[in-house]
Amino acid sequence: MNRLRALWGEGRPTLNAWCSIGNAFTAEIMAAQGFDSVTVDMQHGALDYSDLLPMFQAMRASGATLLARVPWLDPAAVMKALDAGAEGIICPMVNTAEEAARLVSYMRYPPLGSRSFGPTRAAFAHGADYAVRANADMLAFAMIETAEGFANLDEIVSTPGLDGIYVGPADLSLSLSQGKLAAGMDREEPEMIAALQEIAVACQRRGIIAALHCGTPNYAARAIGWGYRMTTVGGDTRFLSNGAAEAVAGFRKLTSGESPKKGPGGY
Repeated sequence: MNRLRALWGEGRPTLNAWCSIGNAFTAEIMAAQGFDSVTVDMQHGALDYSDLLPMFQAMRASGATLLARVPWLDPAAVMKALDAGAEGIICPMVNTAEEAARLVSYMRYPPLGSRSFGPTRAAFAHGADYAVRANADMLAFAMIETAEGFANLDEIVSTPGLDGIYVGPADLSLSLSQGKLAAGMDREEPEMIAALQEIAVACQRRGIIAALHCGTPNYAARAIGWGYRMTTVGGDTRFLSNGAAEAVAGFRKLTSGESPKKGPGGY
């Protein structure tokens, strides 16, 4: 069974990591930190399929569930990521139940869908019985991040075979506010918190997973309290920039106002 499904079955929330840097070593470092899942971002990440496959290979030993956010609702992109070994797909900008149904279809072999057979790497990564288990194991997440998608929330979450909703708070804020709110995570506006809570309730009502992209552990914990079952807390680019900025700031603070010290050679 997909490890995320097992954890959710035990009633446990899960923590997802986000990889936007197209590098296998960076991905390996991320996956080794104990996240329950790791998502490789093929939409906005600085990477493509030639990066995705070695990143999956590097992360395999971690035991984390490996997901991919595809660039768009495109059958070729979805099936290619699955054949590379993705155990779930996050699809952006799903606005209608019809689009959600298409996503589900692209991820399931007949008779449940229209996925073409050819699990080039997946059969090696997940075992010889991959084709038998794939329909039940693969996770289909539709992203709700527009006013149209939010208006069609009840219809989208009712899509047969859809496993969850992944909320992109930056785009959702821009769309719902018609550009009046700046893009960003960890929303504090009452209307945005109400929208996020409504999505969680809708998912609970249909027995599917609500997932949210967050910027901090504190906000992720709040989201779990609202009913979200999976949260993402930052990603490789944010962790790298924050860690580097912290080191530089710490050094500047500790050495500000000091005269350079001479070394053993007098200079």
